[in-house]
Amino acid sequence: MCGIFGVYNYYGDASAFRQRALDLSKRVRHRGPDWSGCVVSGNSIMCHERLAIVGIDTGAQPITDEDDKVILTVNGEIYNHRALEKELKKPTKFKTHSDCEVILHMYKEIGTDVCAKLDGMFSWALLDTREQGPGRLVVARDPIGITTLYIGRCSEHPETVFFSSELKSLNEDCDVIEEFPPGHFFDSETGEFHRYFRPDWWDGDRIPTAPVNYRQLRESLVAAVRKRLMAEVPYGVLLSGGLDSSLISSIAVREAARISAAAHSDTEDVDTRGARHFPRMHSFSIGLPGAPDLLAARKVAKFLKTAHHEYTYTIQEGLDAVADVIYHLETYDVTTIRASTPMYLMSRKIKSAGVKMVLSGEGSDEVLGGYLYFHYAPSADEFHKETVKRVQNLHTSDCLRANKSTMAWGLEARVPFLDKEFLQVAMNVRPQDKLCSKDVMEKAIIRRAFDVEFADAGFTEEELKQGAYLPREVLWRQKEQFSDGVGYSWIDSLKECAASRVSDDAMAKARERFPHDTPETKEAYLYREIFEQHFPQPACLKSVVRWVPRTDWGCSADPSGRAQKVHEKAY
Repeated sequence: MCGIFGVYNYYGDASAFRQRALDLSKRVRHRGPDWSGCVVSGNSIMCHERLAIVGIDTGAQPITDEDDKVILTVNGEIYNHRALEKELKKPTKFKTHSDCEVILHMYKEIGTDVCAKLDGMFSWALLDTREQGPGRLVVARDPIGITTLYIGRCSEHPETVFFSSELKSLNEDCDVIEEFPPGHFFDSETGEFHRYFRPDWWDGDRIPTAPVNYRQLRESLVAAVRKRLMAEVPYGVLLSGGLDSSLISSIAVREAARISAAAHSDTEDVDTRGARHFPRMHSFSIGLPGAPDLLAARKVAKFLKTAHHEYTYTIQEGLDAVADVIYHLETYDVTTIRASTPMYLMSRKIKSAGVKMVLSGEGSDEVLGGYLYFHYAPSADEFHKETVKRVQNLHTSDCLRANKSTMAWGLEARVPFLDKEFLQVAMNVRPQDKLCSKDVMEKAIIRRAFDVEFADAGFTEEELKQGAYLPREVLWRQKEQFSDGVGYSWIDSLKECAASRVSDDAMAKARERFPHDTPETKEAYLYREIFEQHFPQPACLKSVVRWVPRTDWGCSADPSGRAQKVHEKAY
């Protein structure tokens, strides 16, 4: 992934604004430290900060067509680029080896219908200047919002549109800023957002009736991991030792071995260069000394025979990083900041080891109802509706965390659980099969799907010959939210720090200080205060959404998993 920034139909002299545009683009250069690009066309400016992962020799952006009339800047990865290249009807000469260039050529053939054809994670902007006038701007974001994207305007000049991968490139020049809605494209011809992602499961009131097909569930996740091994640089897996990251790691190890052992074919629709170039899997974990995640990750890494890298941090190092984390995350949400801080610290260590891309386990808890508060769901229908709502809002929480915590250091995180085809399978399983209780552990269906001892899993003989995906004690380990698993004292220390820095008098006047979305705890107050130091403009508040469990289900409002009574170490 990369960083993008641009201005469409600038109200002044675009050439004179070029230096300012470069300065604003530089604010997201941490996302793409490998190269910078800028194209001015008429009164529009397109900028790009590149993180080179695919097409590293020729993939500089913005990319233009042969006449320099259509200009494209992309943050993302297009996993089905080879299949799309075969669909092009006209003979096409590609300028680069980038997986993203196909967007430009396909747009020229089918227009905005290209959005629905893309399989990947992406935010991109395309400027089409083939007609007279300011040209046509099309901006699009991936279906779930794995990549981050914002759109802004200056109310005195509504004809001008700004866009950027992060808020920090817009807040000084725009007084209206919105998070770009996932699964949509913006078209300057209409001045509106248009939804292109319309799966049948998106309507939460439509309750699925199909029983779980364990083999189909497993195979769709395996395929999701396989396609994400596309890379020309060293890569690895984030391994917390919990179910989600351990499953992704296990699948990645198996698929990388299969790919590297098979005969090479350029006719494959899935780009498998990563596994061929770097067959040995590296895994990474972080925690306070003695943390549950470190111990579990060590066991999984030994089982999978990965090259494992274990990092520890101190409470003080974590506390010292919080202000930087809030700057990069551009949120004041408590649970996001709690979990992002260790991920931010680990990402720096991973990048220093020469790795540019990792696979991660985000999305499973939303898709499968894995958070411990799902134990309190009043009915199967309500359980399902909540999973749909959580998936629809992932862009405000876990996707934002995974993207910005890693990209703060130029590290790309890919999330197989949010693959379009896996979602189509998993979100259409009847909710009765996903329910958890005192007798059924959360996310039981995905555990069973990868459990070689489960009779209905539908394993093939070839799969059984490879043995278990994971040790049983890991496959059936209770959910630990990342902010808990890195060490139970981490959250306790954050609360203690906030209590020492926010006085009782300040807390009593919180509503006066923060009338919008008033913080309810000292920890939330502290994060809000730091956020507004970085982003004082009122427009910056609109994109922040707080993550809280369903208190109307009778569970604690504290986002920590340990706050739920079903946790084996509940407080």
